[in-house]
Amino acid sequence: AHEDGHGVKPRIRSPKDFWAGVLYAGFGGIAVIIARDYGMGSGARMGPAYFPTVLGSLLLLIGVASIVGSLVKDGEPLGAIAWKPMLLVTAATVLFGLLLRAAGLVPAIVVLVLVSAAASVKFRFEWRALGLMALLVVFCALVFVEGLGLNVPLLGAWFHR
Repeated sequence: AHEDGHGVKPRIRSPKDFWAGVLYAGFGGIAVIIARDYGMGSGARMGPAYFPTVLGSLLLLIGVASIVGSLVKDGEPLGAIAWKPMLLVTAATVLFGLLLRAAGLVPAIVVLVLVSAAASVKFRFEWRALGLMALLVVFCALVFVEGLGLNVPLLGAWFHR
C-alpha cells in the first residue's frame, strides 16, 4: 500500500487468491440471492432455500476471506488460463444435465467422468480407472436413487425402446 494523498490504496499482493476469492464470493452471493425466492424452513425441516443459502453464505465468507488475505499476504501471480480443461469440465457438466433424463443416471455419470477426466494430462484409460468409475456409478445410484429417493431413472428412455 502507498500514500497517494487521499489515504492508503490497497494493493493486491496475491492475484491468484484475489481472483479465486472473487469467484467464490460471486457464486456464493448469487446462490444466496436466488435462494431468497424459496422457503427457508428450519434445521430440522429444511426448505428448498436452506441448502443454497447455507452453502452460498459459506462460499461468500470464504471468498471475502480470500480477498482480504490477498491484500495482506504475498502469493502467487495469476497463471495462464487452462482453456482446454475448463471447457472439457464445463462440457461434461452440461452433457450430464442434458443426458440425465433421456439416457439415465448411469450413462450420464459415465459421460461426466470420461469427458471431465480427459481434462487431466495424468488420466490414463485403464482397468483401475474403469473400476473406480463403476464404483462411483454404484455409489451415486445407491445414495441418490435408493437412499434419497431421487426420481431419476438409472437407464432412461433411450434404452427402453
